[in-house]
Amino acid sequence: AARHAVTISLLVIMLYPVAWMVGASFRPDAQVIGSLSPLPDNATLDNYRAGLTPSTFLNFPRYFLNSFLVAGLSVLGNLFASTLTAYAFARLEFPFKRVLFAILLGTLLLPYQVTLVPQYILFDRLAWLNTYLPLVVPKFLGSEAFFIFLTVQFIRGLPRELDEAARLDGCGEWGIFRRIVLPLTMPAIGTTAMFSFIYAWNDFLGPTLYLSRPEMYTVPQGLAMFVDSTGQSTYGALFAMATLSVAPLIGFFLASQRLLTQGIATTGL
Repeated sequence: AARHAVTISLLVIMLYPVAWMVGASFRPDAQVIGSLSPLPDNATLDNYRAGLTPSTFLNFPRYFLNSFLVAGLSVLGNLFASTLTAYAFARLEFPFKRVLFAILLGTLLLPYQVTLVPQYILFDRLAWLNTYLPLVVPKFLGSEAFFIFLTVQFIRGLPRELDEAARLDGCGEWGIFRRIVLPLTMPAIGTTAMFSFIYAWNDFLGPTLYLSRPEMYTVPQGLAMFVDSTGQSTYGALFAMATLSVAPLIGFFLASQRLLTQGIATTGL
């Protein structure tokens, strides 16, 4: 009973800010800051109408579409690059394999700020600024070393006897990867997809660096535009759009969690 009480207390502490944000999104704008209760006194949908109505400076329906596009392509790119690269490091033999893998792991130690300026110069010379290419193309080229390392470690845990049995049945490397290894790596794929979506959806620095046209902004940039140069903000609409921005993350997490459960249940069958 004591353990359950402590767990519930910690859960309430962690969820209170989220509950307050959701409640504040239903309050009239003048009453948003005046209460600590997560339950609104006079619930209204005016904040959602104001936030979703396109204006001269804000267009949140467009921002949501842009974020879904960038996040979806980022997930596809990370899955494509991490699975293929991880299979090569875990199963194939080629020159300088250990050295290349060590270099790959070494990139995990580099702060993002170290490569920021060279990447910006490169994308500028490629004329990729004010496009989504700097945010998406590196994902297809294996720029996320963490996901590759995660998938490599998972594939190394799969029995090689499965590969040998498939090879005796006539499968080549592509057939082994597609029919044997890929279905058994569903837990790693689910984890990669989940975190890739979260990172891309919440990314504020990347779009701010490479995108200067308002019609191409993503949701984090749109939320930042609620605060004007004087520090004033329309808090009701801000919390309403922040609540909507959290919903895709929760939905994608629940979908990936189900994928993780299915992958773990079928491993080795």
